[in-house]
Amino acid sequence: MSVENEELTPDSDETTSETAEPAESAVGSKSARLDEEGDVAADYLEELLDIADIDGDIDIEVRSGRTYISIVSEDSSGADLGVLVGPDGEVLEALQELTRLSVLTATDARSRLVLDVDGYRDRRGRELSAIAKDAVEKVRETGENVALAPMSAYERKIVHDVVADLGFVSESEGEGQSRHIVVSPSDD
Repeated sequence: MSVENEELTPDSDETTSETAEPAESAVGSKSARLDEEGDVAADYLEELLDIADIDGDIDIEVRSGRTYISIVSEDSSGADLGVLVGPDGEVLEALQELTRLSVLTATDARSRLVLDVDGYRDRRGRELSAIAKDAVEKVRETGENVALAPMSAYERKIVHDVVADLGFVSESEGEGQSRHIVVSPSDD
């Protein structure tokens, strides 16, 4: 924990000073919670990497009220880390859920942390953006709805955002692993 966080975060046995603004205390405690979340997640992932005998560095970043953990390759090849992504990011999604469970167990608080391995989420985000733009173009040309392949909640969020930015409508349909997005013309 950094000195800045210690100044903003009261100890659990102490009350907040009367001169501190309530918003400042809330920001400090949320920042401290996110720092703790990142530390717990990093410890869990370091242990996992040691057990699997995989080389990688762990970077922790807090953005927009969410903890982002990245496992990056110590060398330029990143070959070992591919097993942590798996086909279509399935292993990465499972590893993210296990990491969130580890944080929940340690802190008694649900986590919305995002785990990335060797830049996979950035690359996949660019692919999803292209898929969304293609779907919007098909809807624009045909006037018909376009259904996309099933994808994870995180991936659907990216597609929904791109479709909305382009002025079209998207909805998630289906259940479980069949949940997918349907892109439609705007009602305007």
